[in-house]
Parts: sequence; C-alpha cells; structure tokens
Amino acid sequence: MLLLNYTHPRVFILLGIPGLEEVQCWISIPFFGMYFVAVFGNIIILVIIRSEKSLHQPMYFFFSMLAMTDLVLSSSAIPKMLGIFWFNFQEICFEACLTQMFIIHSFTAMESGFFLAMAYDRYVAICNPLRHSAILNNKAVLTIGLCVVSRAIVFFLPHPFIVKTLIFCEDNIIPHTYCEFMAVIKLTCGDSSISKAYSLTVASMIGAFDLLCTITSYVLIFCTVFNLPTKQAGRKALSTCTSHITVILVFYSTATFTFLTHRFGHNIGPQIHISIANVYLLVPPTLNPIIYGVRTKKIWQKLVRFLYYKGA
Repeated sequence: MLLLNYTHPRVFILLGIPGLEEVQCWISIPFFGMYFVAVFGNIIILVIIRSEKSLHQPMYFFFSMLAMTDLVLSSSAIPKMLGIFWFNFQEICFEACLTQMFIIHSFTAMESGFFLAMAYDRYVAICNPLRHSAILNNKAVLTIGLCVVSRAIVFFLPHPFIVKTLIFCEDNIIPHTYCEFMAVIKLTCGDSSISKAYSLTVASMIGAFDLLCTITSYVLIFCTVFNLPTKQAGRKALSTCTSHITVILVFYSTATFTFLTHRFGHNIGPQIHISIANVYLLVPPTLNPIIYGVRTKKIWQKLVRFLYYKGA
C-alpha cells in the first residue's frame, strides 16, 4: 500500500479480470493462441513484403507499418496479462505502468491512422489509377507514415505526465489486465475530470476523424466502381477492398464499444468491459495478417511459395 507522504505508489497491482479469477487460466489458452498467431503472422508478412520487390508498393508498405504496429501493440499488454493468468505476476512498477499506458494508447492511434492511409491508397488506386504512382510515391508514403506516428506521439505523450502530476490515494489495485489510462485515473484523489476529459476528447477526435475520412474514401470508391463500364471491372476493384473493410469493422466495433463503456457504461460489469478491452488489443493484430494474407492474392502466392520452399 501507498504511504501517505508519497504522491504515487511504487507499484500497482493488476488483478486481471475481476470475478473470473478461477477461470483465468482457461481464458489464457485462446488468448495465448491468438497472440502466437498475431506475432508469427505479422512477422511472416513483414519478411515476405521485405524480401519480395514486387510487393514494394504503397499498399504493402502501409500494411508493413500496420503489421509492425500490431506487433508492438499486442506485445505491450498480452505477455503481462499471461503472466497474471499463469503465474499470478500482478505487480507492475509505476514507471513501467506509465510506459505501457503510453504504448497502448499511442499505437492504437497509429493503427487507426494506418487504416486511414490504406483507405486513401485504395481511393487513389481506384479513383485515379493513372496518377497512383505519382501521388503515392515513396516520399509520400514515408511522409504519411511519419505523420501517423507523430500524431499519436504528440497527442498521447501527455498521458504519462498527466498521471505523474496527480496525487494517488492509498489504493494501488487496478482491476484490469493492463495499465489503461482511465483505470489508473480512478485511483487518484481529488478532481481528475480535466484529465479524463482530455483523454476522451483526444481518443474520440482521432477515432472520429480517421473513421469519417475512411468512410468518405469508400463512398467515393463505391461511386467510381458503380460507374465502371463492366461489372467484372467493378468486382475486381472491390475485391482489393474487402479485406481492408473487414479489419476496419473489427477494429472500430471493439474500439467504439470500449470507448462507450468508459463514457456511458457504468452499469456494464467489469468482466465484460475488461474482456472486450483485451479483445480490442488482440483480435485486430491476430486477424490482420490472416485476412490480408488470404484475401490479398500476391501475399498469398508468396506465402505459399515461401512455405513450399521451407518444407522442401
């Protein structure tokens, strides 16, 4: 417990999923399986894209950025969560907690930004195909990637410093599997409404902006596709977008639920909220390489060839 002359505890205690302590070991099995797929799948995707020059295109560069983001995002929370479930390693020091908090929130924002970048790539490829290589050259791709990363860092770097300025009560127990900003803020004494408002405003603004721009891109894409001279050309154009739309739906549906439970879901049980929060961090990184690997013809062909030569 925290001594009264300290402004913050030396360590926090992460409880895991309150109310489900007896079955956490069983819950860890699918979580570990998904984490293994997320790490292995994203690494394979990165290796394939890096080694195949034919995949050195904007769409695959953005996918590489997304894969690296998924690796960091899932690895920032899941190993600690499994340590809680398997070995009861519940302690996390204050500095490590702040670091984990920053990584989770900033890389979630990066993931949202890279989804938007990929939607923009599809928009240019379908609506302005003759200028695609000129608009999205290597310099433009690098600039977009740096903007996505910089935006996330600028908006979420204040989170750890905000927490360090607050005074905590004696309780150092976090009823969660990782150091989530709102869960940590609840342990502070005094008025923390400004800190909560800042976090919710930043998260909602970034998410709403990216989602609105992504929807706009696809509205323009659909308008272009419906005006194509043949249905076959329209189906071919849309086939390149289906995998992207699928992962976007998974990402934003879980993200929206998590955001709304923080803002309005006071009557939702902690088991549901924390479970969805874990799904939010784990399912998109797991599904992204699977969906893109299967639905993207070039990646699938390279993957089959890679596995064939490894098995030969």
